[in-house]
Amino acid sequence: MKALISLLILSLCMQGNIALAGENVGLIQENDLTAQEEKAADTVDEIQEPTDLYAQSAVLMDAESGRVLFAKEGNKERAMASTTKIMTCILVLEQGDLDREVTVSARAAAQPEVRLGAQEGERFRIRDLLYSLMLESHNDAAVVLAEAVGNTVEGFADLMNAKAEKIGCEQTYFVTPNGLDEKDEKGWHHTTAEDLARVMKYCIMDSPRKEAFLDLTQTLEYEFTDSTGARQFSCRNHNAFLQMMEGAISGKTGFTSDAGYCYVGALENEGRTYVVALLACGWPNHKGYKWADTKKLMTYGMEAFHYREVNMPMDFGNIPVEGAVPQGGALQGERMLELGPDWKTADGIAKQIAQKNTENGGDTETVRMLLRDDEKIEMKTSRKPYLDAPVEKGSEAGNVQFFLDGEEIGSCVLVTKAGARSRDFKWCAEEVAKRLFL
Repeated sequence: MKALISLLILSLCMQGNIALAGENVGLIQENDLTAQEEKAADTVDEIQEPTDLYAQSAVLMDAESGRVLFAKEGNKERAMASTTKIMTCILVLEQGDLDREVTVSARAAAQPEVRLGAQEGERFRIRDLLYSLMLESHNDAAVVLAEAVGNTVEGFADLMNAKAEKIGCEQTYFVTPNGLDEKDEKGWHHTTAEDLARVMKYCIMDSPRKEAFLDLTQTLEYEFTDSTGARQFSCRNHNAFLQMMEGAISGKTGFTSDAGYCYVGALENEGRTYVVALLACGWPNHKGYKWADTKKLMTYGMEAFHYREVNMPMDFGNIPVEGAVPQGGALQGERMLELGPDWKTADGIAKQIAQKNTENGGDTETVRMLLRDDEKIEMKTSRKPYLDAPVEKGSEAGNVQFFLDGEEIGSCVLVTKAGARSRDFKWCAEEVAKRLFL
């Protein structure tokens, strides 16, 4: 009799092990419009982007997120002149001993104007040369600093390129520490407006030495001597933008015959931080073009973009698992696994959400974002219709994409929060044994 009962239970158990016909390849798509974004964009007056800029390449960036808010040929590779020196400065701040005295080499002393006039064999403190570099844009000071930190100009250029790659600059190549138009066997000295803005973002927001960078670049005047005190030097800040707009916090000018007038600057306003980068913004006699473009872009940023709390629901539901042990270990029934985001795969805005989750110790549903007043965010979830057992915890089951006015700005993978065992013959036999003999 027990044998007959065992066969009946085993048969009943195995009947639930039949999978759905077909292959598990489809995706179920759901469009979730965030609650705060439900009002139609046409309820906001149409916002006009800046026009008639002098610069051939221009970018306005949100310095907190790194999002490009406006671009004109933002990814066009161009010469960058002395805007290069913001990278030189931040590397020296991060890696150099500012109180160390360094000796001027023949190569440094031979640099063309604009120059400090340092003589071969003279010694200076690194700290003093940084003011020479950033306030007066002295080319010889740049080479002395490069040789002090990188041993050679070429070695320092390697450090510059490594840092550029690390912070996400994909179309930048440094040959010199001062921005003079040069090339080597690997390429020519260049960047893009977007990459240049990204370097400035790093300098003022992300570097461990950001406060020192801001303090240095906001200094209006500075005096120092060589190590012997025999010669005295005076530096004046040539970043006129610091006095042009309230909230201006940093910037660097540049000019060469190839690059034209260039500029990169930053401004804070009502908790927002903007970076403007301009390349090829006129040639002599048009020094003022860069200031007109910078003010136009900064004004656009302040008037059109504001922080909003954007709702991002984190409930992604459950997914059925075919051929799995039913809920609670029952002999019959379905098995559902809860889904959640795998923040390790996050990019774009999903990284911001991931960071908020880490800070809050759990799933957050709101993210503070700098958005144009007529922009809206959408979230689209794509899930597999089911998974086949066995399933391990963290198995991929779909993805989440975030869109800004139809353009994807972030994504992450959806995974199972738990695993599921197969309802196979071994499990069924174990269950029969539990019910009959234990």
